[in-house]
Amino acid sequence: MGSRGRLVLAAVVLLAACTPTDGPATPAGAAATPAPPSAAAPAATGCGSRVETGLLPEWAHGGFRGEPRIAHVFGAKGEIVAVLFGHPLRQPRTDGSNNKILWVPRPATTSPDPTSSPTLVITATLHGTDTRVTRQVTGGPGPSIIDLPQPGCWHLDLRWSGRTDTMDLVYADG
Repeated sequence: MGSRGRLVLAAVVLLAACTPTDGPATPAGAAATPAPPSAAAPAATGCGSRVETGLLPEWAHGGFRGEPRIAHVFGAKGEIVAVLFGHPLRQPRTDGSNNKILWVPRPATTSPDPTSSPTLVITATLHGTDTRVTRQVTGGPGPSIIDLPQPGCWHLDLRWSGRTDTMDLVYADG
């Protein structure tokens, strides 16, 4: 086995060790699909929203070249995907990088509510606590840097243009 084969094998072993056992993983090369809503509830051992590393869904390819493979998390309803350029997310961030997240909404099947703000409002609650913060992405889903007050499993309620979704994101200790 060549060095590339050993590298791929090592990556597969590492991913397998980090993949939760409460649901099937997306095989390499397969199109990623949203997890069913029941899979988004926090598991007893950690956050419920799995970080995917397969292809982004076709509707989230805008601005990417080729077949984009990047860490991402689907909203529980599949209405939005968080593309994690700052993966793993950390708090505090001590390496000079950012917790950059590109929020990509699934194309709407109906016209947006004209009375609803397009701003993406993120209400984040630290799992197991009353700690709650709000972050906003002006103009709606798009590029952002989302820092939260401390490491842990954060449940995010996401609202924009009359639409909603939820997901959990893990922020590791800096």
